[in-house]
Amino acid sequence: MSGATVFGLCGAALVGLGLYGVATGHGPLRKLLAFNVLGGGVFLVLAVIARRGAGAGLAADPVPQALIITGIVVAFASTALAVALVRRLAEVDAAAAPGSGDGTGTVEPPGPHRP
Repeated sequence: MSGATVFGLCGAALVGLGLYGVATGHGPLRKLLAFNVLGGGVFLVLAVIARRGAGAGLAADPVPQALIITGIVVAFASTALAVALVRRLAEVDAAAAPGSGDGTGTVEPPGPHRP
């Protein structure tokens, strides 16, 4: 079994685990983590495709490598946005819970702490 095959199988396993986590995950943070595992698997499969598609004396096909690098940057930015949204959702849920705050369910925007 070659190295590319092992990496391909690991990528496929990560995609499967990520899909399972997204489908069955409880809570937005777990689903976000599962989605990142899914993305990591896709990047690994693309890397194997880049390695196997190499030609003309190059070490690897540069097009899938460029897609992977772009995908990593986009995944990082979208993960940061999703974490911010999950935090905001947790704040709204905590404020709207019975027995918390003034009971109106209104939430003050995050910012510097006021006395």
